[in-house]
Amino acid sequence: MGNREDLLAGAKRCLMEKGYAGTTARDIAAASGTSLAAIGYHFRTTKALLNEALFEAMAEWGEELQRALAVDAGPDATPEQRFEAAWTRIIESFARLRPLWAIQFELIAQMDRAPELREAFATANQLARLGLAEVFHRLDPDADESQSLALGSFYQALLGGVAAQWLVDPDRAPSAAELTRALRTIAAEFTG
Repeated sequence: MGNREDLLAGAKRCLMEKGYAGTTARDIAAASGTSLAAIGYHFRTTKALLNEALFEAMAEWGEELQRALAVDAGPDATPEQRFEAAWTRIIESFARLRPLWAIQFELIAQMDRAPELREAFATANQLARLGLAEVFHRLDPDADESQSLALGSFYQALLGGVAAQWLVDPDRAPSAAELTRALRTIAAEFTG
C-alpha cells in the first residue's frame, strides 16, 4: 500500500477506536505509520481524510449488510419468515459494527456544521432506502421508485430505531422475533 491507502486504513482504525471527534491527525499518522505531512499532501486536511475514511467504511458496511441480507431464508419461506431472518442478521451485525453505528449517530448531531457530511448522508440514505426495498420486497427500484422509496423509508426508520436501542442497551433491544410479533400485531390491526 502507498501512503494514501495507509492513511485511509489508519483513519478507519482510529474512527472505530476513538470516534470521529476523538480522532486527531497525530492518531492517524501513528496508526498509518506515516507522517503528519502526508495527510496534508494526500488529503489537504485531517477532516477531509476522516470524511473519506468514513465514507469508505460506510460503503463497506453497506456491502456487508447487503451480503448478509442476500442470504435467503429458503425457497418456501413466508414473508414473515424472511422478515425475521433478515432482522436476525441485521441485529447480529450491530455487534460486529458497533463502532460504525456509534459514529453515524455521533455525526448526525454535527450535520448542521458539516454540509459535506449532510450531503453524503442524504445520498447514502436515498440509496439505502432503495436497497432495503429491494432486499425485503424484491422490488426493482427502477420499475417503481416511489414505492421503493416509501417501503425503504419504513425499513430505514426501523433500522435506525433498532440500532439506537441496541447501542444504548443491547440486552433489552428488540429481537428479530419481537419485531416480527410487533409487525404481525400492527398488520392485524390494519386489516382486522
